[in-house]
Amino acid sequence: MGKIISVHSFRGGTGKSNLVANLAASLAAQGKRIAVVDTDLQSPGIHVLFNLDLKEVTYTLNDYLLGRCAVEAPVFDVTQSLAPERGQQITAHSGAIYLIPSSMKVDEITTILSEGYDIGLLTQAFQQLVNQLNLDFLLIDTHPGINEETLLSIGLSDALVVILRPDQQDFQGTALTVRVAKQLKIPKLGLVVNKLLPEFDRDDVKATMEKTFEAPVVGILGLETDMIRLGSRDLFCLKFPGHPLSQQIHQVAHWLA
Repeated sequence: MGKIISVHSFRGGTGKSNLVANLAASLAAQGKRIAVVDTDLQSPGIHVLFNLDLKEVTYTLNDYLLGRCAVEAPVFDVTQSLAPERGQQITAHSGAIYLIPSSMKVDEITTILSEGYDIGLLTQAFQQLVNQLNLDFLLIDTHPGINEETLLSIGLSDALVVILRPDQQDFQGTALTVRVAKQLKIPKLGLVVNKLLPEFDRDDVKATMEKTFEAPVVGILGLETDMIRLGSRDLFCLKFPGHPLSQQIHQVAHWLA
């Protein structure tokens, strides 16, 4: 049975979607079958990292949640939509990446927000996708903060990755997220610190975070100019496989596996 993994941050701008996409690539390069679900219905965007043009997409997660299609309709195999050599790198190991995107259309976003939807459909979707696609991992890119969808996603997960920046506002939000996760008895919980400046001592940061949140730090990602220059046009760990940042992402993937 495939594992359901939620990747969450309390605030936006932490690099959550980049982490999800790169974890998917790292795991797929190990021969794993991965699906990524964009449940950030209010501000979707992870499709950009997989070069999926939503103008050419007939159905999205929104359509499924509004009862317009079956769960498999918005599933897209994005392995080959990566740069050709990187898609081949993954398929050579019999891995695959599927994406279930959310809509970028204003009217569909406002419909979801104003009318709502049956939250139980998300539960069904996760389990059906794991079974129908024969997945090793289902990665959920959650909406920042704490809401009904987030609580459901976290509650159903086999593991939760909480990503945060070394920022006081992130610290307070992360403390709340960790408390919620522990109340929900998530089997596996790990922290990823992102955008760490080079002058910080990583061992000190790790020790401080683990003491503060009483949870393991499973990855520390530095603020890298190469990532900024890339501008979400490719998956970092595939484009720069030997980079220290890529090695940290692989470390988080290994923790999940």
